Amino acid sequence: MSHYYQYDPTLKSELKTYQTTVRGVSFSFLSDRGVFSQDHLDYGSKVLIESIEVLSPGIKVLDMGSGIGVVGIILKKLFKEIELTQADVNLRAIELNKENLKLNQVEGEVIESNLFEKINGSFDLIVSNPPIRTGKEVIYKLYMDAYHRLLDDGVLAIVVRKQQGAKSTITYLETFFKSVKVVTKSKGFYVIHAYK
Repeated sequence: MSHYYQYDPTLKSELKTYQTTVRGVSFSFLSDRGVFSQDHLDYGSKVLIESIEVLSPGIKVLDMGSGIGVVGIILKKLFKEIELTQADVNLRAIELNKENLKLNQVEGEVIESNLFEKINGSFDLIVSNPPIRTGKEVIYKLYMDAYHRLLDDGVLAIVVRKQQGAKSTITYLETFFKSVKVVTKSKGFYVIHAYK
């Protein structure tokens, strides 16, 4: 069985497009089998996006585990002056992410990378709807690596379901981030902002 965080070249392609609206702005996304949330904007990503109210021009944003690019593309279209980098390990998702940047008429860099392996530079904001099913060891590495890639006063913004370890995630993040806040609780999803 393949997972959305693993590229499976044997999985037959079935391209599709879906639309969504966030803050009155319309978006279209090209999607396919073998990627996360292939036919709609998932609720966790929606509340994560909505938790980010203001982004100053010029800040550097990394969408880690970007999938087809939904979170980063929406943020870039809402806050046009940010510098966007997106990264994922799934090659099919990466190719769709590149197409979705064009489809939504925004610019950004897309990198095929297993977590931070091929990511250079530091960021003001790292956003992620992390692939929890990869296991705690992988996810905690993502959080620690994110901490080291954030600029001073940078923020890690993530969404985690309560039943998938939101409370233990908060406890872990509090061991190295200056401040950790739950900014949204909705339908079992916790949006957590961790401040460096």
